[in-house]
Amino acid sequence: MTTHVEVRPGAYADSVTLLRVSRTAAGLDGVTAAQVAMATPLNVDVLTGMGFEVPAAAGPNDLVVALRLTDDAALPAALAGVDTALAEANRPAAGGDTTLAAPRTTGSALDRAPAPIALISVPGPNATVEAMDAVEAGSDVLIFSDNVPVDQEVALKRAAAERSVLVMGPDCGTAVVHGLGLGFANTVEPGPVGIVAASGTGCQQLLALLDHAGVGVTSALGVGGRDLSAEVRGLATREALRRLDADPAVELIVLVSKPPADDVAAEIRELADGLGTPVEFALLGAGRPDLTGAAEAVLARLGRPVPDWPVHGSTRAATGGRYLRGLFAGGTLATEAATIAAGAPSAGHTFVDFGDDAYTTGRAHPMIDPTLRLEHLRAALADPDTGVVLLDVVLGHGAEPDPAATLAPVLAGARPPVVVTVVGTAADPQDLHRQIGTLVAAGSEVHLSQARATRRALELLGEQAPIGAAQ
Repeated sequence: MTTHVEVRPGAYADSVTLLRVSRTAAGLDGVTAAQVAMATPLNVDVLTGMGFEVPAAAGPNDLVVALRLTDDAALPAALAGVDTALAEANRPAAGGDTTLAAPRTTGSALDRAPAPIALISVPGPNATVEAMDAVEAGSDVLIFSDNVPVDQEVALKRAAAERSVLVMGPDCGTAVVHGLGLGFANTVEPGPVGIVAASGTGCQQLLALLDHAGVGVTSALGVGGRDLSAEVRGLATREALRRLDADPAVELIVLVSKPPADDVAAEIRELADGLGTPVEFALLGAGRPDLTGAAEAVLARLGRPVPDWPVHGSTRAATGGRYLRGLFAGGTLATEAATIAAGAPSAGHTFVDFGDDAYTTGRAHPMIDPTLRLEHLRAALADPDTGVVLLDVVLGHGAEPDPAATLAPVLAGARPPVVVTVVGTAADPQDLHRQIGTLVAAGSEVHLSQARATRRALELLGEQAPIGAAQ
């Protein structure tokens, strides 16, 4: 067994490209482990945890190629394979027009071909400049990028408000615009509901629950998780509400958000009272309904029956540790679980959102790259203090193509019971039922409702949390 680590100064590539290259390298002959990544502090920690020694001089603008091989003889071919994978990832798409130079900015792209929506997915420090170009061109903008400073978000959304332009984001993971899915959108039928979402996976949970109940969604406008904060003050939410109110296909608007600033929520409620379309509020927080309760309230307002929220498989009660360990790809789902567990008798439970900015600098979102969460999952399963593990698997376009297949080998034979929420619809590209079947076969209990899954995990520990309200 031999290990090779090399640093390539200034050789930048985006995190999704490097994820694909790492997976290609891991499948090369003679390679037992591979990680190709920018040398951000988080990535260096991951590499160190994998047993690689990264030179101290490596920095965030340097590319690290780390390989573990069966022997030295495999190294030349492995490095050649990495170089080929990098070259292929950067090659222009087949059939593209090579007679015109690609536009270098969002503004120049919109000058060449005006568009109603611009999707921005660049490193956070560069996102505002590109988004402002779109706003000034009169285009709505979806900012997939995270790590955008809040003062820049405020300035961008103020400029958009002056032009009646909608800014979705920053860190907008999901949107559906008149049936067109953007980001990690689930596949849903059109219907009478319109969603304004200051939360990505919260929006996806509602999409999944409503789809299971046979209710479609025409538009789901993500506005970024900070939009209802005291700093941003609902600037994008106001525009999104006005747009859905003007849409004759929308019979009911649902506003879903991580815990908002109280005074901002009050202002938005006042705005909603003046709209012609009724608004159902799904604002997470102590004493407020959880997302499943909000979905049930939507069904009641539409006069639709509430279905049984399905549970697949079963797991045993905890027999070892005392604590619940929640490891999440979805930030709103992590917040919901933590809020529900706060109403349980004992403390010490932990809930980690691996989609938080602290974990995604220089790395793809965990719905794309599960590596970091898998490392923490292995540690949680081996920890004698772990009583139950709670996970989410979030499906949708752009997400990992087969997340259950990645999780199953780690979960199989686990000592603590594992409860999983699969957030998705039957029409999603990952095949909802296949994902559920794989997880059940690995010994997990699988829910469609994250709130029900959390309460079940607490029940396995011998604890109870209030039903229907996250408090």
